[in-house]
Amino acid sequence: MLTTNVLLLCGGGGDEHAISLLSANYFESSLATLPHFNVLRVELDANGHYRTSAGESCELNNRRQIRFENEQKAPWHVDYAIPCIHGFPGETGDIQSYFELINLPYFGCKAEASRNCFNKITAKMWFSALNIPNTPYLFLSELSELTVAQATEALKQWGSIFVKAASQGSSVGCYRVDDISDVESTLAQAFHFSDYVVVEKTINARELEVAVYEINGDVIATVPGEVICSNNSFYTFDEKYAANSQAQTHIVADIPSDVSNLIRKYAISAFKGMKLRHLSRIDFFLTDEGEILLNEINTFPGLTPISMFPKMLQNHGHSFPDFLSSNIGVINS
Repeated sequence: MLTTNVLLLCGGGGDEHAISLLSANYFESSLATLPHFNVLRVELDANGHYRTSAGESCELNNRRQIRFENEQKAPWHVDYAIPCIHGFPGETGDIQSYFELINLPYFGCKAEASRNCFNKITAKMWFSALNIPNTPYLFLSELSELTVAQATEALKQWGSIFVKAASQGSSVGCYRVDDISDVESTLAQAFHFSDYVVVEKTINARELEVAVYEINGDVIATVPGEVICSNNSFYTFDEKYAANSQAQTHIVADIPSDVSNLIRKYAISAFKGMKLRHLSRIDFFLTDEGEILLNEINTFPGLTPISMFPKMLQNHGHSFPDFLSSNIGVINS
């Protein structure tokens, strides 16, 4: 059997670097069960330097090779890449753009789709264009007296708001504001993380997640799972990944079948309409009034021991190695 050289690229040097390494562990263990894949794990740091698991300095060149600093070692040809990088430069589309430039097939959403989903402003425009309900919002492009006034008015109108840096993942740069006196300082914090900020109406709702993925040519949306945060807080970075997190997750949410089916329909519409590929986790709110609102799309969801995506995929009856094999096998898609 012919083998495929797979570059497992992880890290990235951003706020989610450590989480990306945990997700890479899951990829690595899954790929190890597939003898037709030959895997090289390489970590990318914040300075743009590449190192193998053995600590060897290397680089990915435009000939689709891993070249080693030790010139006595032969280059390693790359057939396919898995950019296991959460946040920048993975979910932002940057690394995918480079792969596309050197004509290297890779796993996950393409560059444009990644950018569109990662930027909360662009994403919400797409949700509305696809007629998928989402939270009321306003966009801010600078910190000024005018934008502080706009956010303050939104708080008065909605009672509570979330201030979110437009281009961050895993709730980085995301803050709930209930007091007018906190508006300006919170906007300043959010603008520290991004040039654009989204102000959203706080939605008191259940948080539901759907794993959407392609396998054997079909797009699958699992039944929604649910995240229950401690003390009615929102799902912060620490709640998602800290060892002492008090958040609870249910692989299958206790919701009526018609609500579940509608959420899955919206998830498929978002996946296909935004030209996503291979995998995503699509998150929704379900209000006490039964209103369904699309919250966000994660184009490269976490694969840590407590992550929802792999558990929902397995609950639907698919194995993660088979899922990988199905998609990596189609290297020209």
